[in-house]
Amino acid sequence: MGDSRNLLAEQRRALILDEVRRRGGVRVNELTRTLRVSDMTVRRDLDILARQGVVAKVHGGAVPVADASSHEPGFEAKSVLELSAKEDIARAAAEFVVAGSAIALSGGTTTYALAQHLVDVPDLTVVTNSVRVADVFHAARAAAGPLGGTRAGAATVVLTGGVRTPSDSLVGPVADQAIRSLHFDVLFLGVHGISVEAGLSTPNLAEAETNRHFVQAARRVVVVADHTKWGTVGLSSFAALDQVDTLVTDAGLSGPARDEIGERLGLVVAGEGPEG
Repeated sequence: MGDSRNLLAEQRRALILDEVRRRGGVRVNELTRTLRVSDMTVRRDLDILARQGVVAKVHGGAVPVADASSHEPGFEAKSVLELSAKEDIARAAAEFVVAGSAIALSGGTTTYALAQHLVDVPDLTVVTNSVRVADVFHAARAAAGPLGGTRAGAATVVLTGGVRTPSDSLVGPVADQAIRSLHFDVLFLGVHGISVEAGLSTPNLAEAETNRHFVQAARRVVVVADHTKWGTVGLSSFAALDQVDTLVTDAGLSGPARDEIGERLGLVVAGEGPEG
């Protein structure tokens, strides 16, 4: 994991979580040596990760929590997962956006990362059901001030309204009605899981319905998902793979998975360019 003496606490916990997921478990004494921090610091980090629901503490260390198909982690818990992969994906996905277009961004931590790459694209109309995504554009406008020029007018943001989920997405009949009346050039869609059999899926039934409307309203569907989402199946499927135009993912995706996906839709591996 490298020299982590000067890492911020959030970055350190992200490294711990990556190590837990990669190895299937870690011991406290191993982490203290690798991260060069105290036993107390590691235990405190594990306590926080356990409260977020992403690890389970065991005697002397921690193991990953296996997500049930109906379990939906909160935004903060998901935001510490695969940080570098999400940033790579966001940078690659931003290349699909042209000035003056109408785009939609669903909820999720990867679309949130993408939003931060789009605040300077001029004349965008952004439809989203994500409170966090909307906040990115509103914060950019506020930071620019009354004379902010291009950034101040970069995007018109339409927030759908609806009932808020643990991942800070707005779902339900209000969101669905708003989306049904609109049309987007490109939809950027975050997902809980993606597989050949189940297609795109989520553990939240209401979010599945809202995502169905998003897919139906888009001329082009781009899924942004890191490699850990491949093979994961949530409680409710909302789109088949043949309804997706492109998957933007990271270099951690295995060769066999790339072959399976490449036979069905466009594949962009961040940092490697398009395949298929």
